[in-house]
Amino acid sequence: MTAEHTAGVGDVSVPPVPPTLRRDLEAVLMVVDQPVSEYDLARAMDVPLDLVTRALEELSREYTAQGRGFDLRAVADGWRVYTRPECADIVEHFLKEGQEVRLTQAALETMAVVAYRQPVSRGRVSAVRGVNCDGVMRTLVLRGLIEEAGHDPESGALLYRTTSYFLERLGLRGLDELPDLAPFLPDDIEGLDDTGEHT
Repeated sequence: MTAEHTAGVGDVSVPPVPPTLRRDLEAVLMVVDQPVSEYDLARAMDVPLDLVTRALEELSREYTAQGRGFDLRAVADGWRVYTRPECADIVEHFLKEGQEVRLTQAALETMAVVAYRQPVSRGRVSAVRGVNCDGVMRTLVLRGLIEEAGHDPESGALLYRTTSYFLERLGLRGLDELPDLAPFLPDDIEGLDDTGEHT
């Protein structure tokens, strides 16, 4: 009997997960920097929750079976793509030793906003630059130039600040030695919420 047979009385047929849903979930999970819940994914994609759950579980099993360098894991707050633990050494080596290249213009601009407005959320950094900075922020964290600095007491947004490694790379003893660039940054950033919208 094939998988496409007509279900008998009392049987409940389970529709397959559409390839487009798997594709869309992968696309979203590649850009989030914190776990996202099944409910939020289902709502955003306007599909049933159980279908999203099955798709995520299928993707997770598939990545493991294929021996990918990344893993899709369900954690307390939702699902997120992580580097596999067995790849940690090579990733660390690449980031610390194999990436002795200049930062991109986007990374330099993002770094400047964090340096002068810290502690600052990703939403506010994106608002200043006028583009989504999630990917650049992740790169700067991985390179050890910025780090998490708690949460904003009002919005709950994750805040970022520069690290001692940042000061070391710039040859500074402290943030007070940064050039006076703050006047060139928008004054109304303080009126923006975590998403970059004006409050």
